[in-house]
Amino acid sequence: MPPVPRFPLFARLLHWLMAAMILTMLFIGIFMVTSVGPAYQRLVDIHRPLGICILLLAVIRLLNRFMMRAPSLPDTLPLPLQRIAHASHIVLYTLMIGMPLIGWAMLSAGDYPVTMWNGIALPPILPHDPVLFAFLRGLHTWLAFALFATILAHLSAALLHGLILRDGVWQTMALRWNPAKRRDAG
Repeated sequence: MPPVPRFPLFARLLHWLMAAMILTMLFIGIFMVTSVGPAYQRLVDIHRPLGICILLLAVIRLLNRFMMRAPSLPDTLPLPLQRIAHASHIVLYTLMIGMPLIGWAMLSAGDYPVTMWNGIALPPILPHDPVLFAFLRGLHTWLAFALFATILAHLSAALLHGLILRDGVWQTMALRWNPAKRRDAG
């Protein structure tokens, strides 16, 4: 089997760093809605700056993706599945950038500061508006569910490629992969 073209190391590191950050963020969000008092505030104090970090890294990833061509999908993958794969990446990038922006906008509309570490507060991006705050809060929640579902689909597809199809797609994003240790199916 010829060598599998891979994403550059920088892209792979960003991918896995952001995967960990986004999963952490989703679980913090879940725990936030079930917490009260000091526990809630500690989670909020992590959630807000982590969301902004995800936003910045997502923009860097998107710029990197435009500058570096992604390895092509295998010819054995039917065209409809290739289109679904491309569409799912568009959805992921949209959510990785949209979720933090909507969160920032929501907090701005609610007249809440987006405080980073060391007490640095970001400027509001919308004027104070309680009705808009309520709308954006609901939208932020629904988009979190959509992000979680999209991540599950992405993970399922990655596992399908890595464990069942063994078509090299998993290896394009793997941090470490030794083709000499690959077991042939058969």
